Amino acid sequence: MFALAISGSAYAAQPPASGLGQAWPNTRDVSANPHFHAYVFMLGGIQYVQINDLNGNVLGAVGTANGQFITLPIGRFSQLVSTPQQAPAVTTTAAPAATAATVYQDSATTVTATPLTDGTVQIMALSANGCDTDPAICNSHIQ
Repeated sequence: MFALAISGSAYAAQPPASGLGQAWPNTRDVSANPHFHAYVFMLGGIQYVQINDLNGNVLGAVGTANGQFITLPIGRFSQLVSTPQQAPAVTTTAAPAATAATVYQDSATTVTATPLTDGTVQIMALSANGCDTDPAICNSHIQ
């Protein structure tokens, strides 16, 4: 019983894990950009970052832990999400319509969004230190 009480209190200290994939999850918007919404969820030591547009449409999401990333199969443009370990699932001939905008950043992770000329949005997740030391690294992953 004591072990359950300890694990329960440790779990309660983490951000919520429910709501991933929802238009308006019941958690704080932590976006660094007024043109997007960003939501963070924690479960089992994995951080999930979801990016939505201003209308609440889920654009894409990634999971990250210890410098490793994975794209999640949710969001309108999930096929265009890239990480250091994964290129986008599909290629596009659309060009960037604007420069990459930082949508979320913490001490370990940076997530950017780049509107493309065909109306899609490319999401890119990187280790924050790569973007902090050389901003060209963040922009060089845009396909």
